[in-house]
Amino acid sequence: MRKLTAVLLVAVLAFGIAAPAAAAPMQVSARIKDVAKVQGLRNNQLVGYGLVVGLAGTGDSNKSTFTVQSIANMLKSFGVMVSTSQLQPKNVAAVMVTANLPPFAKPGATIDISVSSMGDAKSLQGGTLLQTPLRAANGQVYAVGQGAVSTGGFAAGAGGASQQKNFPTVGNIPNGALVEREVAMTFTDNDKITLVLDQPDFTTANRISEAIDQRFGQITAAKDPGTVVVNIPYDYNANIVGFIAAIEELAITPDSAAKVVINERTGTVVIGSNVTIDQVAVAQGGLSVKIGQTTKVSQPPPLSGGSTVVTTDTTVDAKEQQSNLIVLPAAASVGDVVTALNAVGATPRDVISILQAIKAAGALHAELQVM
Repeated sequence: MRKLTAVLLVAVLAFGIAAPAAAAPMQVSARIKDVAKVQGLRNNQLVGYGLVVGLAGTGDSNKSTFTVQSIANMLKSFGVMVSTSQLQPKNVAAVMVTANLPPFAKPGATIDISVSSMGDAKSLQGGTLLQTPLRAANGQVYAVGQGAVSTGGFAAGAGGASQQKNFPTVGNIPNGALVEREVAMTFTDNDKITLVLDQPDFTTANRISEAIDQRFGQITAAKDPGTVVVNIPYDYNANIVGFIAAIEELAITPDSAAKVVINERTGTVVIGSNVTIDQVAVAQGGLSVKIGQTTKVSQPPPLSGGSTVVTTDTTVDAKEQQSNLIVLPAAASVGDVVTALNAVGATPRDVISILQAIKAAGALHAELQVM
């Protein structure tokens, strides 16, 4: 049975006809620290190559020659001389280790690390990562990782049957790396700090500037949609941390462009609070077509000399569900849009088609992003 859904959208807003008033969307405030960061404070990515040992036969095979070479080199560093042809690395896996070094992490602090298999290992469950230097992009070692790997999944099977949960070839080691070196960072420049917006926007940048000026006086300048330059007051020259903390706690109302995000694979629709539509009419209905075949056998009369004939009769049954025509008034909130579409009996898949058609008709005032 094939289901065909027809969606008809016609714009009916005419010149001179006033649209019904709608309630303005509720304004939500946020702290400056939630929408902007101080320039110069950032994470640093670390990466390293290591070995996970202690696997129950789920490690790399002999085909992973780099694993065999790594085992031989490791044993050589301990004074054990072996030939690569003598090694069977089924209990060992070569892995890449990654981590993010937060700003101002001091030597002796611990950070989380992720461990990912490089070869053909089946699982890292139960393994232990050997001491692995973690390097930054400049090639210098900033942390060293080691510890038991937690995979959060498993892979089991025998006799051709297998079952797997999550990804057992990827694991984590909480607090598994020890910081060895601090990354030097500077977040002030000539008694100024710069706030960088997570989502550049002219309105949000201006509101941040106004909020800070209202609290400390005229000390800011919105340089562009993504940055706000703040002069450090003289009274805070000896307490820059306290000044930044006071700025981060200030509340503003961030602004954002109207956007509708659609994931056609999962049927997910996310509509922003600033989305508005003009008045439109929507008709939605379903047409079900059922085609059936019946086989019949025709027997000739006795002694007639005829032959048996097999025939097929095809029947077509078409039913159209009752569809409703509803007028969507000009809406100023996401709730109005969703309520009106639900009144038509639209499923998430239908809502996707309806929103795309409304956008094509020019009645949807928002960016339509399809994932």
